[in-house]
Amino acid sequence: MNVIDMRCRPAYLHDFFGATPGSATNETARWLNRRVGTRGDDEHYARSRTPEGFLAEISDAGLSQAVVVGRHTPAQHLPNDRIHQIVSADPRLVGIGAVDPDLLGDATLDEVDRIVNALGLAGVNLEPGFAAPARHPDDPVYFPVYERLSELGVPAFLMSGPTTPDQRYNDPAPLARVAAAFPQLRIVAYHGYWPNVQQLLGVAFRHENVYLVPDMYLFLPGSEVLVQAANGFLADQLLFGSSYPFRPIRQSIEDAQRLGFRDGVLEKFFYGNARRVLEPSGSRARKAL
Repeated sequence: MNVIDMRCRPAYLHDFFGATPGSATNETARWLNRRVGTRGDDEHYARSRTPEGFLAEISDAGLSQAVVVGRHTPAQHLPNDRIHQIVSADPRLVGIGAVDPDLLGDATLDEVDRIVNALGLAGVNLEPGFAAPARHPDDPVYFPVYERLSELGVPAFLMSGPTTPDQRYNDPAPLARVAAAFPQLRIVAYHGYWPNVQQLLGVAFRHENVYLVPDMYLFLPGSEVLVQAANGFLADQLLFGSSYPFRPIRQSIEDAQRLGFRDGVLEKFFYGNARRVLEPSGSRARKAL
């Protein structure tokens, strides 16, 4: 079975992911693994503290591709050059860059261009709820980024979920305005705005350019409706992600197979939908040809 993991980071990328044994941040990574249902060793990610170990994890899980996501917030910066360096090591790795318009200012669009055209990364991650000040995704500061990504033919990724510092910004309703304003832009919601799953389903029902990667929250209460929706209207809009190192890759694949997806939906969920989202579109696709 082909599987693309849409959210998969090595522990060595940052202390937040468990890079340093015995540290306070490693204890946080262990705690989060327990909260999202990891079975067995809650420091299962220890092997990925080295590049070789991370690639071994990918091989053992049988992944076709793993998407390594950058981050740019006031609290944490995973530089785009670092993401490029990591994914350049193996053709199975796909990189997503990141920008924060509040931090980059007038250089934001130049960095978006560099992420896509110079570094060859597959999209750009934005984290409005983690910004300073916290914002919603329909804040005007992000609209030039959406417009540029639409022109470039690559997707926008939005971080959401219950770890958003102020839960008022874990609200999927503003996403509908972005999806309506940029109908050609593929918009991927990481963490699926859990626990506000029903509200996000309403946005995805109306806007087919909105894609959901609930990743580790797919296995928590309230996410059952995602499986029901995927067996119906959402079949082409739901994608698999393990959120490794915060959940084991292989366990996440096996757990997802037991959730009740129809056979035809499983192939789309694990592989087909991700392929469509990650492939460049428009003029960029023609240039690749």
